[in-house]
Amino acid sequence: MKRPPTNDPLDPSVGHNTNSRDSTKWLEHLRPAVASFAWLTLITGCVFPLVLFGLGRLVFPDQAAGGLVMNAQTVVGSRLIGQSFSQPDYFLPRPSAAGAGYDGGSSGGTNLGPSNPKLFQDIRQFAGDYRQANGLAPDASVPIDAVTRSGSGLDPHISPENAALQVPRVARMRGLSEDDVRSLVAEHTQGRQLGFLGQPRVSVLDLNLALDQAAPSHVR
Repeated sequence: MKRPPTNDPLDPSVGHNTNSRDSTKWLEHLRPAVASFAWLTLITGCVFPLVLFGLGRLVFPDQAAGGLVMNAQTVVGSRLIGQSFSQPDYFLPRPSAAGAGYDGGSSGGTNLGPSNPKLFQDIRQFAGDYRQANGLAPDASVPIDAVTRSGSGLDPHISPENAALQVPRVARMRGLSEDDVRSLVAEHTQGRQLGFLGQPRVSVLDLNLALDQAAPSHVR
């Protein structure tokens, strides 16, 4: 005759049944957790990045490919990442703190706070170098983007005010009139994004390439 169930804790069958029920409940909670983890990994780690990649290639093909600029089948730079120009017959870019300068693998700023003495020291140094390079008076005002580094360290643009102060030097070194160089600056000045975002800006790489076409550099 089958014995009826009992709640007696001394009955060995009671502990066995309890453990079985606990194991079943544990598995019931584990299955959805594992399934959710797998689905979220698939969606956010695979599907979502692939969708963004496809949309980027479709809607913004140039930017998705790195904004590379070609010159005679040779990559000379990117419209998305700044690069150093040190020769006096080129427009100079904004200072960079990314690695050794404009390093896409070390993007970042100086992280110096407004009360940090190092920040003031750097600004004074940049301002002095900028005035000297462009033949400005020791007390001449200079644009903020000429003496500060961007947050990314990769900014490929300068302000129109910055470019305007460099025009006399570049025109003299290239043997061009200042009006001709100002025209090139105007051609490569971009307005606010969507008409209201950001500030007008000048693409340094595109402007310097246009200079090379107008009057090849003889400075080495």
